[in-house]
Amino acid sequence: MGLDDGVQANTSQPALNLPDPADGGPGYERAPEKWNTGLADRQREAPRDIPENPVYGALDLGTNNCRLLLARPTRRGFRVIDAFSRIIRLGEGVAQSGRLSDAAMKRTFEALRVCAGKIERNDVHRAQLVATEACRIAVNGIDFLDGVRDRLGLEIDILTAETEARLAVAGCASLIDTRCDFVLVFDIGGGSSELIWLDLNLLQSRTVRTLDRLDAQTCMAAWTSLPVGVVTLAEHFGGKFVTEKLFEAMVDYVLEMLEPFEREHRFGARIASRSTHFLGTSGTVTTVAGIQLGLPRYDRNKVDGCWLSVSDAQAVTYELVAQTYEERIAQPCIGRDRADLVLAGCAILEALIRMWPCERMRVADRGLREGILATLMIEDGVYRARRRPGRRRR
Repeated sequence: MGLDDGVQANTSQPALNLPDPADGGPGYERAPEKWNTGLADRQREAPRDIPENPVYGALDLGTNNCRLLLARPTRRGFRVIDAFSRIIRLGEGVAQSGRLSDAAMKRTFEALRVCAGKIERNDVHRAQLVATEACRIAVNGIDFLDGVRDRLGLEIDILTAETEARLAVAGCASLIDTRCDFVLVFDIGGGSSELIWLDLNLLQSRTVRTLDRLDAQTCMAAWTSLPVGVVTLAEHFGGKFVTEKLFEAMVDYVLEMLEPFEREHRFGARIASRSTHFLGTSGTVTTVAGIQLGLPRYDRNKVDGCWLSVSDAQAVTYELVAQTYEERIAQPCIGRDRADLVLAGCAILEALIRMWPCERMRVADRGLREGILATLMIEDGVYRARRRPGRRRR
């Protein structure tokens, strides 16, 4: 989840040792037969003939961003060979109008044109292309994806919220500290926020330090998808000129959404006096981490996998609340494209912290796309995840 707009390619990245994700088949909301040519079904089915050094692709069309990863399998997971990320704000105004706007669709189409070119130039063997909250809720979401398929040849599936949550967990599960008892994995998106509580006491063995796909599934104790993200929250309250009072109103708004989930599952009591950590996979937490680390510009290699104390993350939040819109623009890890959204994300993060007090948070600049890539490679039998023994924390 890099912070730069435009093409992001890093062919020198180390291979990522990632867990394999949950099967997403039942979690895909299929489009009507009038435009579903079956390409997506064939993408999920492992073909018989696998070329040497195959390239796999994953595209995440979100409410705020369009992201693409292309990778080749390695002995330790996979290596990213090309990538793309652009802020497109597809879901801009959807919460009010219920429709994708013409301007948003035009921005998104141009980003998808770049993605289509990369997929073609890299001779991608298999790819899974997915859309999330904006296309789930917009009345013209399917029509937009219909046009994308007809004009660009990209067949994009709409994920259900549950499958989005499961893939997010799978994509970053190797960053979970298995010595803990509980882990809250969260993905603060543009239009929704996925929350997944893992109970690591459900593991059959506590001697593994890296979770794989089955481990992650086994440990999922409860999940929810909040119908609020950085775009929708900023549109509701305003994102440019945020006073401390307005920020607190944002936090309270999200806390009200969290209360039914907490009443049902009572994780506040369950995690009391137990070892717990947060694992955030979103632009909000990567931004907070970049600022806390004092980076002169965003650096994924320094952010992905880093640990923050929750108190340090909160300190960054309230420093940003005290800043003007122009001062937030000047932050090298924020910039103009995100300056009006960052405090909305921080408000969601602060609500999580207040609902479930915790001391440590790990930051993941990985998630849904990595989960998709691992799924495709597993189906083809070309994915290898390294498991390491470890000792349980006393």
